Amino acid sequence: MTTTWAAVFPGQGSQSTGMLTDLGDDHAVVRDTFQEASDCLDADLWSLCQHGPVEQLNQTEWTQPVMLAAGVATWRLLTQQTDARPAAVAGHSLGEYSALVAAGVLRFPDAVRLVAERARAMQAAVPEGEGAMAAILGLDDAAVEQLCAENASGEVLEAVNLNAPGQVVIAGAAVAVDRAVGAAKDAGAKRALKLPVSVPSHCALMRPAAERLQSVLDTTSFAAPKIPVWQNVTAAPAETAEAIKANLAAQLYRPVRWVETIQGLRGQGVAVQVECGPGRVLTGLAKRIDRGLELFDVADRDTLDATVNRLAAG
Repeated sequence: MTTTWAAVFPGQGSQSTGMLTDLGDDHAVVRDTFQEASDCLDADLWSLCQHGPVEQLNQTEWTQPVMLAAGVATWRLLTQQTDARPAAVAGHSLGEYSALVAAGVLRFPDAVRLVAERARAMQAAVPEGEGAMAAILGLDDAAVEQLCAENASGEVLEAVNLNAPGQVVIAGAAVAVDRAVGAAKDAGAKRALKLPVSVPSHCALMRPAAERLQSVLDTTSFAAPKIPVWQNVTAAPAETAEAIKANLAAQLYRPVRWVETIQGLRGQGVAVQVECGPGRVLTGLAKRIDRGLELFDVADRDTLDATVNRLAAG
């Protein structure tokens, strides 16, 4: 009996210098994919992710195309190594663009241009230092939402990444996020820590960025998905190109419903999750969401071999 599996793609935060080194050494498709993205941006993304400087790698405008390239490169490599194809794909935040390339919805060069514009729009929407994000650990979703309501004081403060039970990210005005972090332990949180980001993603402060991105989405060619793509804002697959575009714009200011996405995939019979890209962040989240999932990834030589062998076993 063939195993039903899903491919998932990480987003911003999974990058690190030296990522995918051995896969790039072993397989031309990895380096070629990074070169294709580099040509679109007149930059050397492979050198940046291999050697840094880390400060530049972690800047939103560079992180986003680098992580898109990483997701697509590992996906292309996986499809070279096995004939097995997933029942569905999904990506966390930025990772949704890698998923759309994998599903045949977007051409890779178009995706590179879109994420580059997405990054610029996000950075321009909120002056640096005025927005922030923080991870709240040990509270359920309802408690985090209450924490946000109690500490907003007229500012934007929202639960934006519903990542796993007891792991929620908040975003909004920096002063409001600081208040929430300070109050989190009193609310019962185990930990509350600000994240090293310059953009408060997935909250209402990103509406101007969404409007700017929408104008670029409207002029980009989207095809119908060859593989169902589960999108962040709906935690469900979109069936038309127009719906996908609308959801991509809304994604900038609406929550990433990752728990519901993984639960929904499980409900459709998915038994194996394969994370395509570095960091293994989504693998860690899946362990907390559903311990019944078999978890594999494509991040280096050993994990590629293990994943290919598992998929070959059926």
